[in-house]
Parts: sequence; C-alpha cells; structure tokens
Amino acid sequence: MPERAYAEVVVDLPLSRVDRIYHYCVPEQFRSRLCPGSRVLVPFGRRKLPGYVVGFRSHVTVSPVKDITEVLDAEPAFTPELYALARWMADRYLCTTAQALQCIAAPSRKGGPRFEEGVRAVPGSPADRETLTPKQRQAWRAAQEHPGLTRTQLALRAGVSCGVVNRLLDKGMLTTSRRGVVRDPYPEVAADTGLPRLTTEQAVALETIERSLQAGRRELFVLHGITGSGKTEVYLRAAAAALERGRQALVLVPEIALASQLIQQFKARFGGLVAVLHSRLGAGERYDEWKRIFQGEAPLVVGARSAVFAPLTNIGVVVLDEEHEPGYKQEDNPRYQTGEVARARASLAKAVVILGSATPALRTYAGALTGRHGRLLKLTRRVDGKVLPRIKVVDLREELRAGNQHVFSRCLAGKIGGRLRDGQQVILFLNRRGFATIVLCRVCGEAVFCSHCAISLTYHHDGSLRCHYCGYRRPMPLVCPACGSGHLNRFGTGTQKIEAEARVLFPKARVVRLDGDTVTRKRSHEQILQQFREGRADILIGTQMIAKGLDLPGVTLVGVVNADTTLLLPDYQSAERTFQLITQVAGRAGRGTAPGEVVVQTHRPEHYSIQAAAGQNYEQFFAREMSLRKELGYPPFATLARVLFKGKQESKVHSEALQFRDLLAGLGAGQAQVQVLGPAPPPVARIKDYFRRHLILKSPKRKLLRTLLQKALAEFEAGARGGVMVSVDIDPQHFV
Repeated sequence: MPERAYAEVVVDLPLSRVDRIYHYCVPEQFRSRLCPGSRVLVPFGRRKLPGYVVGFRSHVTVSPVKDITEVLDAEPAFTPELYALARWMADRYLCTTAQALQCIAAPSRKGGPRFEEGVRAVPGSPADRETLTPKQRQAWRAAQEHPGLTRTQLALRAGVSCGVVNRLLDKGMLTTSRRGVVRDPYPEVAADTGLPRLTTEQAVALETIERSLQAGRRELFVLHGITGSGKTEVYLRAAAAALERGRQALVLVPEIALASQLIQQFKARFGGLVAVLHSRLGAGERYDEWKRIFQGEAPLVVGARSAVFAPLTNIGVVVLDEEHEPGYKQEDNPRYQTGEVARARASLAKAVVILGSATPALRTYAGALTGRHGRLLKLTRRVDGKVLPRIKVVDLREELRAGNQHVFSRCLAGKIGGRLRDGQQVILFLNRRGFATIVLCRVCGEAVFCSHCAISLTYHHDGSLRCHYCGYRRPMPLVCPACGSGHLNRFGTGTQKIEAEARVLFPKARVVRLDGDTVTRKRSHEQILQQFREGRADILIGTQMIAKGLDLPGVTLVGVVNADTTLLLPDYQSAERTFQLITQVAGRAGRGTAPGEVVVQTHRPEHYSIQAAAGQNYEQFFAREMSLRKELGYPPFATLARVLFKGKQESKVHSEALQFRDLLAGLGAGQAQVQVLGPAPPPVARIKDYFRRHLILKSPKRKLLRTLLQKALAEFEAGARGGVMVSVDIDPQHFV
C-alpha cells in the first residue's frame, strides 16, 4: 500500500467523547497535496465535518474506512511541535484536541495573500521614444529608473497623471507584472543609533541567561526588576543572543496597548527580522505575518497572548513581560494560561524562559525563591541613577470630613496644578470606565439593570446607559423603570467623570483618555499614547491599559484616583492585584530627568497592600500575603478549579449543577482531598440571557483534582444535558 494511503484526522468537534484520532482513506488525487496540518472535510456519522490531518499510515486494521471528501486547505495550519503542544493542552486544561488546535491553527486565508501590479519600462527603439510627448518620456524614464512601482506610484514619481501612464501601457512602452505584497503592520520604525550601557545588575542577569542558551538547556528565569530598571534591554539582548546562535525568540506581552511600545523597540533593534501577532491586526496583516514566521523569514516574534502559538520551529528564548498580568489567561475554551503554555513550548524546544515583572505573581516568586521552579534574577535599581517616585497615601474619609466631595483630594488637585504650571505631564489612573457606575432611584432604591445580564448599567457621558458585559445600551430614562419616580441619580465614578472634572478644574490643560471606550478603532491606542509621548497632551486618564510597561519620560506625577476598586472585589487575589496595580502605575512617574511623585487615594489607607505599595516593598507584601494564603489554603498552597454552567432556563442550569456536584461526590470528592463549594450563582448570575451557576473546587493535589474533573466531565457529557453548557477553568483568574 502507498505510504499515504490513510490519513490520521482530528475531527473539529468539541466533545470529549470523540476526542481521538480517526482514520480516513486518502483518494489518489489528494495524496500529493496533503501533509500534516492540512484541513480536510470528512464524513462523520451522518454529517460532514472539517478536521485536521495529523499523520499518515500505509495500512489500518479497522474496516471499512471512509474517504476524505474534500481538501479545504492543503497548506499546513500548524507544525508538528504545535500539534504536540495541542495534545498537552487538551490534557492540561480539560479541553479537546480540536479546541486546542483552533487556538493554534493558522489564521484564516480570507485576508490574504494580496497582489498588485508593478510597472516596468520596455526598452523600445530611439525612434519609438521620439514619438512620446514630454510627459510620456518623463514617465517612461521614471519607470526605467524605478521598476516595479504601481501605476499610481509611478504617476506620482514622474509628476504626471495616471492617464499618461495608461497611454504608455497602450503603446507597449510599459508593461505590468503581478507580484505578492506583504502587509507590514508596523512598517516605519527608526533604527537604533547605539546600544545603551548595561548596569552591573543587567550584565549579571544577561550573562546568566546566555550561559543557559549556550548550553542548550531548558531553564526558567524570574527577572524581578523594579519599574524603570531596564528589563526590556535584557529582553532585547537575550533575543539577540538567541539569534546569534541560529535560534529564534518569542516575546509576549499581556495587552495590545503594551505590545505597541515593545514592537517599536524590537523593530528599531532588529528591523525586518521581527514579526507581530495580535488580535488587532487586520486579517490580511495577520495572515502575512504568520506566513513569514512559518517560512522562517521572521525569527523573532512579538505579540500578545495568542502569539504564544507562533509557528516558530527552533525557539531559543521565550519572554513573558509583566508575567503577573491576568491578561495572560484565556477566558474562553480552552482556558489556557499563557505562561504555562510558554513553558511547555520551551520544554519541547529546550529553550530559556524569562518571566519579567516588577510585581511577580506570588506563585512565580515563591517557586523561584525555593529554586524548585526557576532561578531568581534581580534588578533593584533604576537605570541612569534615577530614583523611584515618592508615594503619598490620602485618606478619602478625611477628605469627606473636611467637606471635599470631589473625585480629587485637595492634595492631588494641588499637585496636578503645580505640575501643569511647570510644564510637566500627569497620569490619572482609575480602573473603571464610563461616567457613573450605577443609576439608582432614590425613592424605591432600585438600580437600572441590563435587560440581558444581572448587572446594573453604567452611565456614559453621551447620555447612554451601557452594559460592559454584553454591549447592550439604552438612553438614560426620565423616570425609574420600577416605580415611575423622577428621582434617578447617578452614583460612582468612572474615567469619563475623571476627565470631565479635570477639564473643569484645569481648563487650559490638554486632556486625553485611554480606556475601552476610546480604543475602538484600529491603532487608536497607539495614536493616543503617541500624542501624549510627544507632549501634545498634559494629562492622560486611563484604566489598567496605562498602568504598566509604558515609558513616558515627561510624566512626573501619577494619581491613583481610587485604589479601592480592586481591593474590595470578592476575590482572594484582590489584595495582590491592588498592590500590583499601585506599584505598576506608580512606576510610570519619574522616568525622565525630573523626579516623580505618586498620590494614592483610598478609604483603606491602613490595609497592608496599600502600605506595602506605598513603601514599594514587594518582599513585605509577599511575606504577609503568603502567610494569609497558607492559613486559608489558597494558591499557591492549593489548586482551584471552577466549573461553570450556563443555559436559557435557570431551573435547568441549577439542576445540572447539582447533578455534577453529586457526580463529583460519587467519584470521591470530599474524601479525596478535594473540597467542593456550591453550586451557587456567580456575582453576575446572568450574562447575554444565559443564566449561570458555578462550582468551586479546591485541592492541595493538582493532579488529583484534574483527574477527578476529567472523569466527571466524561460521565456528565454522556447524558442529555437539556441545553446546559458546562466549562472547566483550572486556576481561574476571576469568579465573576
């Protein structure tokens, strides 16, 4: 039998009971076209479904074997290493291999490739040229000197109309040829003029990393560097060291807003060797960048979460900048943690992993301290002898007692005015968008809720009420929908209200805002940051998009408008996230020649996370929080899992959640060091018209927890579920 007589296919169906390899006969006309990674259409039961070819066989023991129906895309959608990664993800995150491959596979080809016509001069005889008009001769000479321009480009270069170019084409004095065009999403970046001098700590960290690269061994480094200590330069030099050894580099950031700055820095250093992958690229741009990586033309990839699946084949170093960020967690199936996937890729490639942060996740730092999960590298000083900003904590309770009901304390307002008079820039941070967070009736006490979600609507400055979960919007009602009263009031503060008050208090200041409402268009976040960086704005107001990673030398004052927005969340990680956000946003101040200052406004100035952040003392916070986590049995001393149920009928959702809990109990939960809490409604019990219930599982034994859930899911899926969907999240980042 021919070597490729039968194909091994993973069918694209997200059900664990069919999560295995199926064999199909390869018709003769397809054998030369197919390869591992090709997408095909196959008969599956009474349906025809897409699937991925993952291997071939010359013979099979089962009979009969159905034929592949159609080749959807012969080009491979992933590499063999990425297929191995998909199998690992399926086991790790309790998803199917098909679901993992959907994350990994090449982007849609709907966006590319793109072609354009280039114009070239036909030599012709001197007599032919004599018949040309002066403008035609001008265009012909331009085509001869600059072959390959498009018609429009040639007309602009020659200073003539497109009609002149078309007449030359009709005469046969010009000819066209079709060529592929690569869409570069970041084409214009000025090259680096020289390498900065490394600090002693940077040099030591880099030397340690390069030794592991040279030895070709997989090793994990935790780069704990204070804000402004030069972590990015270590990333740049580590990537260069990998390229010098004929290997590749993968650099990840948690948010696209951060990606833009890092992309500019890497493109300035490495030029066309850099490819970019993130969700804000156009379909064609993403396809072209993926193709460049797959073909080996771009050995250095910079991007957000999904870039961890870039089709690199010889990775030498993987960098996760701001490794603590919850943005590295994928919130849809499969619910993967980017850091874990990056480490899995590094294991397959024997690569070095660098986890960088000024505020490492507790789990990460604890593993590095003991040496069990990585080596700790420290950068304790800012580059060029710059000092960390001073942090002042303002008690908002005292402000209220003094009669100040504005969002800015007297201290913060005074300091903003002073910085503006000195021609310096200010950042104001609040991790909540909109104008007012709730609209409440003062007669009946009812809030105005979303029609599709169990959450109150947020008032926006354009007069609309919006749901930040499903996107529903409605005009601000004139009367209360519940009782008909006209006493509707707006409460709470969002970034739009901060902007409005800043414009009133500082009318001459140029104010810009960066949040989810202002970055709806492609590249809008880059434009806002560039405007601020170039000094065309005085005050930047924003959410967590502005809290970390950005290097803005003109900023000398940062105001944290309300530190309690994260501190009071119903989440065991609220103190950690509060400490991280304050420390990170404080680090935006004082990166230029002038020293920086930070004002933190809070109703809980005595809280240990606020105190530790004010002292910029990570070790102090780490010791206190780890003690509490150990006492309460929370990560990293245990593993958590969340099982979420959702459906259109609330009673059915609750019933299915109860059945799953009983199923877990029958498999030994409770007696097997696995604690089960719930079922209960999450904080938001309905989203997009789907009612929700969840179970929370906790165990000190991660493998035992995962095995128990695998068995329960297999049994649960075998029954009729009545339209109720179930998903599992290992190590959930939130419980909303």
